[in-house]
Amino acid sequence: MSGNNVYGEMLLTITPEKVYIEPLQDVENSLIIDRFTGNITIANLPGSRGDAPVYGIKKKVYGIIGIIRLIVGQYLVVVTGRSKVGNIWRKEVFQMDSAEVICINKLPFPINDKQIRLEKKYISMLEFILATPYFYFSYSYDLTHTVLRFCNKKSDFFEMPMYQRAEQRFVWNKYILSEFAKNAGVSRFCLPVILGYLSITSYVLNARKFNLILISRRSNERAGTRLFTRGVDSDGNVANFVETEQIVETSFERASFVQTRGSIPFFWQQYPNLKLKPRPTIIRMKGHTVAFKTHFETQLMHYGRQVIVNLIDHSGSEGKLEEFFRILVDNLSNADLKYEAFDFHRECSKLRYDKLKILLDRLANDLEDMSMTMIVGNGTVVSQQKGVFRTNCIDCLDRTNVVQSLLARNRLTYILQKLSILEKEETVESQVDLENAFKTLWSDHADVISMQYSGTEAMKTDFTRTGKRTKFGMLRDGIKSLKRYYKNNFKDGFRKDALDLWLGHYRVSPDEGTVIRSPLDVKKDFKYAAFPLIFLMATAMFFANLVSPTEYTTDTLMSLLLWCSLASATLVAIFYYGSEYVNGPKLCPILKSPSF
Repeated sequence: MSGNNVYGEMLLTITPEKVYIEPLQDVENSLIIDRFTGNITIANLPGSRGDAPVYGIKKKVYGIIGIIRLIVGQYLVVVTGRSKVGNIWRKEVFQMDSAEVICINKLPFPINDKQIRLEKKYISMLEFILATPYFYFSYSYDLTHTVLRFCNKKSDFFEMPMYQRAEQRFVWNKYILSEFAKNAGVSRFCLPVILGYLSITSYVLNARKFNLILISRRSNERAGTRLFTRGVDSDGNVANFVETEQIVETSFERASFVQTRGSIPFFWQQYPNLKLKPRPTIIRMKGHTVAFKTHFETQLMHYGRQVIVNLIDHSGSEGKLEEFFRILVDNLSNADLKYEAFDFHRECSKLRYDKLKILLDRLANDLEDMSMTMIVGNGTVVSQQKGVFRTNCIDCLDRTNVVQSLLARNRLTYILQKLSILEKEETVESQVDLENAFKTLWSDHADVISMQYSGTEAMKTDFTRTGKRTKFGMLRDGIKSLKRYYKNNFKDGFRKDALDLWLGHYRVSPDEGTVIRSPLDVKKDFKYAAFPLIFLMATAMFFANLVSPTEYTTDTLMSLLLWCSLASATLVAIFYYGSEYVNGPKLCPILKSPSF
């Protein structure tokens, strides 16, 4: 094993005084945590593996994700279950199946019942994040970097510890790992993990074997949930930014094509308010241009030329966003930014998804100019990708994934032809098995990325899976819309709080529940419970009066009118105060800003 690889299988022993972590591959270096002081040391336990004290709780773990401090004390987060996804460049890659949050030291004084309740709530948030599909890691391959980024690194880069050389935007345990990594000598215990999607599949085509790899890396910057996290922040980070890399790997070559997606990069909002589709609005402030410029300066630095593919509607509230987006691009006057707007819903209405060819024809020259990255042998760079397509719709999920899959199929054909796996006249579409597998791959990818941001599977995947848009697919999308409505209005506050806790946007104080009031202790006013109760009672009485009488008298009709009026009035009141009924984030509250 290389000296900078991360330790894999380890034996964890918990005693009343200390926590011992012994790498099974290296018996000379064990990590010891003092449960009273929190001090971390690296020591050579005498003898061979398993030489921690025989008493205490023992378990096998597969990596240390980090340490986080809550009210009671510090908690160690470890990987307890994994499954192998495959190999990338002959190095194993794993999916995290399970993890555990372990208390390693406690406050020396007693805590009250309120603090115990708060502590359980915070732990449940951590466990919720760890149960999110899907986290990935490798002990020897850096999953945070693209093939192109590897091309431009010097040899000493690969001698650095993995958590230090990782692309920090995509390290999802960056915060809790940084606290742990402050201790000297623990670098080989620090396991960086990414969140997104990873698939590795082997194929044989025309007697040539190759791996098709798809990696999507979700950014930890401005991470959030669908309606609570939109647009850009003052540092130029956008919501739901995802870097997607498609790799073709043979025994001798690696070829890569990278795309990105991210929210519309200026200040706008679409907070849930119980309406089926809240209206997106541009926030009234002066910082749009600066944040917009910062975002694209960062993107140009990371990826080169940007071809912006904007798929939102050109009318209604989305139309105002499209118009403002176009104006900001024009005002920058940067030759490395190309803006391509395509009204996806209008162009593809009445199930006419074949019209997407119009967009592909517009992007044909950019696809050719962009090329791809290819490395042969031990690192000889044959070509490098010049820029990326930055695709967005409102959510950067459904429409975005459809278009990204079309661009990816085009580049897959191009790569396979360059590698002489396909003949000049052959395409991915002409290879039935490969085409079907490609559709499944990108549909599964869409579902996972959507689940992580919106809480439901992606829409429009009937087209991605079959190449056709169907009425049945539209019906399924309607059901998914209702699921999104429920989760975005009544579940996403907890999800957003969990993310803010995990990423360090909110840091717990040990004084919460005593001298400091916890932000989780939020009291709703009377109307939060009163209006729904009155509505339910009035609705029940209306139907009771509707079905119970054998004949309808004037009194019965007046009673029906009364209960119907009361139910209608309270329903109007509920929607009038809609945002107050939404389960919003509490740790880092979001205030609705003036908009236009």
